[in-house]
Amino acid sequence: MIKSYKVFTTILLAILFISCSKTGESNFTLKGTVKGLKKGMVYLQKDGDSSIVNLDSMQITGEPEFILQTNLDEPKLLYLKLFKNDGEEHFIPFFADEGITVINTSLKNFNFDAKIKGSKQQELLESYLNVMEGYKNRNLDLIETTFLAQKDGDSIAFDSLNKLSERLIKRKYSYTIQYAMNNSDSEIAPYLALYEVPSANPIYIDSIYNGLSDNIKESFYGRKLKDFIDSRQ
Repeated sequence: MIKSYKVFTTILLAILFISCSKTGESNFTLKGTVKGLKKGMVYLQKDGDSSIVNLDSMQITGEPEFILQTNLDEPKLLYLKLFKNDGEEHFIPFFADEGITVINTSLKNFNFDAKIKGSKQQELLESYLNVMEGYKNRNLDLIETTFLAQKDGDSIAFDSLNKLSERLIKRKYSYTIQYAMNNSDSEIAPYLALYEVPSANPIYIDSIYNGLSDNIKESFYGRKLKDFIDSRQ
């Protein structure tokens, strides 16, 4: 009986040691709920050099709450991934920084129902994406109207709608570039330059980089933007 007690105590202390070590090493926590999820796996992920890297994971059985942790050396875009064995990818991208981020969503609309509360970078990203959603909706309307004009053989309307579409794309690029330049003291600026407008005129990309504050130039996305600019020369 005493021997069994000692074994149990040793195992319990080992578990507590591992738990405390993980907490001590972690400066970022992602928590939240997936409404309607009874069974599945959630992962905290980041982009690696050639593949996605798992930072933490948790199996959900019964209760929809989750807590995932990692150590961040600087703000980066991370992913909350849900695996439910349906052959599809379910993930939510978000900008993470030290501290706590909360994501509440649903199983039915995992991506679209996501409500994210966390870093300042995430707030800026959401503000940008809200405007982009408006551009996306207007573009979809133009595509539908252009299709109908082509179907009806209305070449004048078709040409006019194509010109409107081109202007819309230019306005979208212009907004993104201006948004990045207006937020030059945030990691969101080099991130947008890299992933939203990489094919823009090099003059504008250079302007975004040159306008970055010194600490943002030295950030993860600032360094990547510098490498991108250098690779084009």
